[in-house]
Amino acid sequence: MPSTAIFSPSCSSSSPFTPFAFSPSSSSSSSKAFLAIDHKQFGSHSSNFRHHHANLKKNSLLFRKSFRTVAVPTMAVSIEKETPIAERPDTFLTEYDEATGGISSASSSVRARFEKMIRDAQDSVCDAIEKADGGGKFKEDVWSRPGGGGGISRVLQDGAVWEKAGVNVSVVYGVMPPDAYRAAKAAAGDQKPGPIPFFAAGISSVLHPKNPFAPTLHFNYRYFETDAPKDAPGAPRQWWFGGGTDLTPSYIFEEDVKHFHSEQKKACDKFDPSFYPRFKKWCDDYFYIKHRGERRGLGGIFFDDLNDYDQEMLLSFATECASSVVPAYIPIIERRKDTPFTEQHKAWQQLRRGRYVEFNLVYDRGTTFGLKTGGRIESILVSLPLTARWEYDHKPEEGSEEWKLLDACINPKEWI
Repeated sequence: MPSTAIFSPSCSSSSPFTPFAFSPSSSSSSSKAFLAIDHKQFGSHSSNFRHHHANLKKNSLLFRKSFRTVAVPTMAVSIEKETPIAERPDTFLTEYDEATGGISSASSSVRARFEKMIRDAQDSVCDAIEKADGGGKFKEDVWSRPGGGGGISRVLQDGAVWEKAGVNVSVVYGVMPPDAYRAAKAAAGDQKPGPIPFFAAGISSVLHPKNPFAPTLHFNYRYFETDAPKDAPGAPRQWWFGGGTDLTPSYIFEEDVKHFHSEQKKACDKFDPSFYPRFKKWCDDYFYIKHRGERRGLGGIFFDDLNDYDQEMLLSFATECASSVVPAYIPIIERRKDTPFTEQHKAWQQLRRGRYVEFNLVYDRGTTFGLKTGGRIESILVSLPLTARWEYDHKPEEGSEEWKLLDACINPKEWI
């Protein structure tokens, strides 16, 4: 997450939530595969789906307020890929909300406002990144999924300041297999027996500057809902928020790290003074590379499965955190982007980026969620840097600036 997911995932955390859809294979069988799809997905973005499975409505077994669960005689289930679309829609929820018959609920209101928040955040962060780069422009891909929803992926690559900067949003819904549900949830003991109807929206970004004295930033904010599984009709819908913002420098400048953490604390303190110390520790624990015995970076905040507060309060909190990204990070970039550096400095940055890759591919739940749900692979892996480096048994000299960074990753510090 803080790698998403997306979601992730996320979520995490490091990848945005990435949608998936199931479609029956051509094989025939008396067994049945269950799908959860949005009502309006029989509409314009799913003409192929409608054409091949026009009898789905007749076979529907159960209708819910937010999801329709249908039984399809089929032997196998395959994952449908995303479809590029030419223009950004005003909302990815239009079809989803119209499918509920115009019912207005607190839940659907949260979905709509969260989507607006993440799309506004995407615009503001991308504007700040382009301004700091001084010439680079984001490439944008807009996509939809037959199973429900879509997203906007933006990447700036090989700019003057940024080696690679990705800022993605997704708003998706469908049904997830049990292993994807386990990847999406922080609580290991929270298991589900079968496919779970879900709704997820999130923004995920990783920003890799060229200069080794300028730190990498990751942030991810997401909202998730699950409906009752098919074998437990009437069970209550679950919802939760997750996210975080964390800093990964190759070299420590204490004023930068203190500034970054101060902005995180400021956002947290507006809602609960316990948030910053709690979420700071959570961040240190989450971004732990077990096989290395060190953290990915110098932390920030991270939270997941957050639903023990008022839903409106948590929506406002996620909004505040997303709004703090630019003031927490861009001043650091402006200070460091033109700092002279040597080949030795660059080589150390590449080694630290190797750690970044290791964490994201081995441990990050957002990446895992995206891969397990057949998500858009370019969005899932956008968090990886263009270049990284691995050296056999590399150890920085004790007392060096490189050693100080490694020590701080092994032994997390209280920066403010």
